[in-house]
Amino acid sequence: MTVAPSGDLVLVGAGGFGRETAETVRAMNACGASWRLLGYLDDDPELRGTRLGGIPVLGGVEELKRLPDASVVVCTGRPDNYMSRPRIVAALDLPSERYATIVHPTAAVSTSSRIGPGSVLLAYVALTADVTIGSHVAVMSHVSLTHDNIVEDFATLASGVRLSGRVRIGQRSWVGAGALVREDRVIGAGALVGLGSVVIDDVPACEVWAGVPARYLRATEHSL
Repeated sequence: MTVAPSGDLVLVGAGGFGRETAETVRAMNACGASWRLLGYLDDDPELRGTRLGGIPVLGGVEELKRLPDASVVVCTGRPDNYMSRPRIVAALDLPSERYATIVHPTAAVSTSSRIGPGSVLLAYVALTADVTIGSHVAVMSHVSLTHDNIVEDFATLASGVRLSGRVRIGQRSWVGAGALVREDRVIGAGALVGLGSVVIDDVPACEVWAGVPARYLRATEHSL
């Protein structure tokens, strides 16, 4: 279940992805949505009381207790800490109905595709046919998802990623900017694919691969 594009909304995380999500919300409102973006929640004490792009930082995530009716999107994660989003969602322990799904108006989403709660699609993303995106997935700008792709919960697809048909992206994985993935391949849960890589083989869970073609570099520094 997803929340309709209206009502109060807070973004957890005031970093780059959070600010990109805020701009996506503004674009949605310009096209007929009616989100009331209350502000960011961020545990960095130096950000409290500041404004980023005109949007206030309300405080840490504990402030969510004062906003029981607000919809939420968790907008954290970077290549060196891409497990933060699932940790925060687990700690918040909110029902799925509290999580908004944010899709930029320029995204092309086919009627046969599905997007789970808490996921964000930035500008110029394309979902061609029968694409399944799980919950709390981050899809950055100019990503192309083609027929029968499956992107599992908490995965991140950085800007410019291109997936050929029938690719599965495992939960909590990160695919770096500009990466290309051959058809019928699997990126395992918790894996990291380096930016600009060309993936022609399956990438096992919790491994780091990079290069052209992509090759194993090392195990990741986390476990699922």
